Amino acid sequence: MANTVDTTTTKLPDFSDTATAFAHLSDQELKKAAWLFRMMNRPWLVKYGSSLGLVAVEWNLPFAEKIIRHTIFEQFVGGSTLLESQKSIDRLADSNALTILDYGAEAKETEQDFNHTMNENIRAIDFASQSGGKIPVISTKITGLARFALLEQIQSAATMNKEELTEYRNALKRLDTICYHAAQKGVAVFIDAEESWIQDALDHLVWLMMKRYNKQTVVVYNTYQMYRNDRLQFLMESADRAREAGFMLGAKLVRGAYMEKERKRAEEMGYPNPINPDKQTTDDHYNTALRFCVDHIDEIAVCNASHNAQSNLLLAELMEQKGIPRNHPNTMFSQLYGMSDNLTFNLAKSGYRVSKYVPYGQVHDVIPYLIRRAQENSSVTGDASRELGLILQEVERRGV
Repeated sequence: MANTVDTTTTKLPDFSDTATAFAHLSDQELKKAAWLFRMMNRPWLVKYGSSLGLVAVEWNLPFAEKIIRHTIFEQFVGGSTLLESQKSIDRLADSNALTILDYGAEAKETEQDFNHTMNENIRAIDFASQSGGKIPVISTKITGLARFALLEQIQSAATMNKEELTEYRNALKRLDTICYHAAQKGVAVFIDAEESWIQDALDHLVWLMMKRYNKQTVVVYNTYQMYRNDRLQFLMESADRAREAGFMLGAKLVRGAYMEKERKRAEEMGYPNPINPDKQTTDDHYNTALRFCVDHIDEIAVCNASHNAQSNLLLAELMEQKGIPRNHPNTMFSQLYGMSDNLTFNLAKSGYRVSKYVPYGQVHDVIPYLIRRAQENSSVTGDASRELGLILQEVERRGV
């Protein structure tokens, strides 16, 4: 049953409302989610299960893919293909939530793979453009379009030979083809942030795309990882540069996804850790970035891509204070598919533009993504405990 948008109230969303959060799940689906998050609440199981799952799928063991598909894949992935994902997209739309489509394959190395990813992104844009507004955005990773080592080389300003220059031009053409097609079809593109030692190279490529396609409206969004100690300043400088160059800035704000890897590399190579010293600093930078974007809402389109309840409430409050309509096209909230339904569906019920980031792809292609979801939902971060607590509240409320 579709959730109705409450257009008469000025009340802010209540993220403790589990009836709204899980209205889209049957009793059976709710109990299955409770079981899955109980499993992910055991770090030892996640650690060894992730390793075994990766090996089992790589070896094409017949039972592995079936088990993964009916557990963690079903929870966090929209489907194996675009058409298979339609059910998930429609279900989100029934609850007034939008979809951000993401082709889940990553860490590719060959030109053939990169061209395949480009073509898959173009198919996703076409699919999104025919969705009747259910899919306003697709998301992509530049490491799906170019070799990681090449991006490292670009960032370090190392001299490139003829073959490497050709590789770089091909990568730029792929990215431009995606962004051009998106602009023609009225679909936006989120470009993910990645590791700091390739991020400058990514920022340059995204800058070229924003400058080319964000003249009238925001088509291309860069992603700002606010756990990095330099990103708040970079966001503000990006806004100034965009204004001077005569285009709008697209800013997807996230806290970050590579913390342990960043710290380890900085320590091993003897350079300053690019990550903030503590979570409070990251939270402060993130919320300051939100305030900055809202203060410049006519020049910046912002996506608040956060699972943090305080940051989601803050954006809602700022919009109320400034009289910004809840469905303003330059604002969006977003959470990952299968997580933080208490945020997504309560925001949707209150009339905000909110989306789920919905990856799709074959099981063997999305395994790295699924392992990250399982690991971040371990009890080390507390995510699984929080999700499980909300699900169990709803189980108790329903009496099932």
